[in-house]
Amino acid sequence: MTASGQTAALETRELSIRFGGHLAVNQVSCAFHAGTLTAIVGPNGAGKTTYFNLISGQLKATAGQVLFAGHDITSKSPSDRARRGLGRAFQLTNLFPYLSVHENVRLAVQSRCGAGLDLIHTWKQHGELIAEADDIIRQVGLTVRRDMRAGLLPHGDQRKLEVAILIALRPQVFLFDEPTAGMSVDEVPVILDLIHTIKAAGDRTILLVEHKMDVVRSLADRIVVLHNGELVADGDPASVIALPVVQEAYLGMANV
Repeated sequence: MTASGQTAALETRELSIRFGGHLAVNQVSCAFHAGTLTAIVGPNGAGKTTYFNLISGQLKATAGQVLFAGHDITSKSPSDRARRGLGRAFQLTNLFPYLSVHENVRLAVQSRCGAGLDLIHTWKQHGELIAEADDIIRQVGLTVRRDMRAGLLPHGDQRKLEVAILIALRPQVFLFDEPTAGMSVDEVPVILDLIHTIKAAGDRTILLVEHKMDVVRSLADRIVVLHNGELVADGDPASVIALPVVQEAYLGMANV
């Protein structure tokens, strides 16, 4: 519960992880609400991806809590968190490389709908779910690659496919870890438009790790800055970007 009395969609309380003598994330407390997009920024090694790994369950916290819709999920597995509605797109693609683009998205739709494991008969009986998978593939601009094996896709198209899978799962909270990394200039707008669409619906919570400050400016309602594993700034984009600590952290990395 936040100071406003509204239960946060996602919250971390003094979340920390230690690797040997190094505190990679140090007592980070943040609450995120439905209908908002928060950009998590900071220089390389600041702890951004580690923070995401703690939230999604890929790493076990040394201390602190992760709460989803007010419920403590700190001890829950990544799959349990996903079932609750926590969706994660990875910095490195996380696909079924030997399955086609369509099969990857189709399985995500099937998983969300609980359509069972009999792939042949289930999908013959659920044409609407196949159609949904094809529509999502169209949204991310992969229709021409529909039947290509995921492992053979160029890196930019693999990122698009991973976003398609995340959309198919319809999570309540989206975690995007540098979704435009490895994409050409022409490909980036497709992903940004999809994130805009998710945000415009107004009922989802989006966290975005991104180095490109022009992307952050165009999407974010709020910026959280991590530096050396600690939260050093939190607020609206204009105010945060103007802070000396942020400009110092990005010195030599980005035009802030």
